[in-house]
Amino acid sequence: MLTIRMAEQDEFRRITDFYHHLTDGMRSAEYDAGWIKGVYPTEKLIRDSISENELFIAVSDDGVVGAMILNHDHADGYEDTRWKTDAKRNEVMVIHALGISQACQRRGIAKQMVAYAIDLSRREGMKAVRLDVLGMNLPAQRLYSALGFSYIGTMKLFYENTGSTDFMLYEIVL
Repeated sequence: MLTIRMAEQDEFRRITDFYHHLTDGMRSAEYDAGWIKGVYPTEKLIRDSISENELFIAVSDDGVVGAMILNHDHADGYEDTRWKTDAKRNEVMVIHALGISQACQRRGIAKQMVAYAIDLSRREGMKAVRLDVLGMNLPAQRLYSALGFSYIGTMKLFYENTGSTDFMLYEIVL
């Protein structure tokens, strides 16, 4: 049984360990998300996201098997993009740091987590859900397209873990 829910303060270490294990496993993965342990996601980002009620986890009998951050923050450059819907920053939810443990991939957990994000965003009156994906992350691109997200364009974005790199922008209008 899989449960998706908001993370709690006392789960910080468990979630940090989840992201560290996930990041270590990405080094040998066919499609690397570009995360670097200690650089992205940082412990500060995890702690702050839990405190702000923005970090959501997927929990099964195996423990934490997925995590994501949902908030209104976005990379510089989003405001210069021609999105499908015109919306203010507080009218859009952005998905960050979505990851599924390697042992549980290809079981539909990412799909359930994104569906959860879409449903929550609708309930909160958002106009859209947006995100960016490294240009080489084909599984993520396929996932978002299959869930109804529209490819908006490719843009160079700067993140500490990747530097200035091509990211593909996606949006689903709610």
